[in-house]
Amino acid sequence: MSPLNRSRRLFAVAAAVAAATLLFTGCAGEPSPVMKAIAKAAPIAQPKNATVADIQPAGGSVSGGTATITGTNLDKVASVQIGGQAAPVTQPGSDKIVVTVPQAANFAAGAVPIVVTAADGKVIPTAGKTFTYQVQTPVDQQLSYAMAHWNNYNTAQYGDLNPVGGDCANFVSQTLIARGWQMNSEWYNHDAAADWSPAWGYVPAMDDYFRQNATQLGLTRYSLDQRDKIKVGDIVMFDWNNNNSLDHVQIVSAVSTVNGKVTIQMAGHNTDTDYRDLDHTITVDHPGATGHFWSLSK
Repeated sequence: MSPLNRSRRLFAVAAAVAAATLLFTGCAGEPSPVMKAIAKAAPIAQPKNATVADIQPAGGSVSGGTATITGTNLDKVASVQIGGQAAPVTQPGSDKIVVTVPQAANFAAGAVPIVVTAADGKVIPTAGKTFTYQVQTPVDQQLSYAMAHWNNYNTAQYGDLNPVGGDCANFVSQTLIARGWQMNSEWYNHDAAADWSPAWGYVPAMDDYFRQNATQLGLTRYSLDQRDKIKVGDIVMFDWNNNNSLDHVQIVSAVSTVNGKVTIQMAGHNTDTDYRDLDHTITVDHPGATGHFWSLSK
């Protein structure tokens, strides 16, 4: 091969290599066909974040209820808290979810934060939205009063019956007044306990009054085993010695069911408590104690 042909051949090879290099690297000012194809390809879809737009209603009873949260991609929600308490999702969805609003802590009214958490553990922004608890119903009024006075006796209005045997029935009667009951000729406390009836402040007489006027008062009697019938605001009567003479009375302040077991907690005076456990009361505090519930419909 002549020197001239050899030079021409080397030049052709070099040109081919340079063209291939430009094709794959796009080093020249004009993008290569490969780079143009990549540029025209659809971008990789990025996962969309969940958003919270609103909660309705934005307020409700201190006894709890339901609320609907609207937004986008809410199927990514793992948990909701209202006022620091779990608000279980009962109806999941993409653009809205329905949650169970828990009762307010100590039945206290006021605005509380809403926290929505995604499955990846990240908090979903809520733009500072809150849920405002309100005292709305007779039960709300009863429990709000109970939580305000279980350890802060309202002696100015109702006195203190501990010196004459115990203040438990006096306290329960007060909560029923807060619920909307009215005093009458059989059930009353006048002038800060200067004048009070046995049905108001003496447990056996109170139970008799409930039994004799159950229909009018909207009361139904249940045994301690019928806990599935009981709700917040109901009344619990106790016979500590199982001798057919009632000794104590409280109101139900919380009802919960875990693994099929119903737990009852109570508020009351004498042993001043806001959430006293019923089972502990009849097995540890007073082993063998018996009693019954009065469930209220009014």
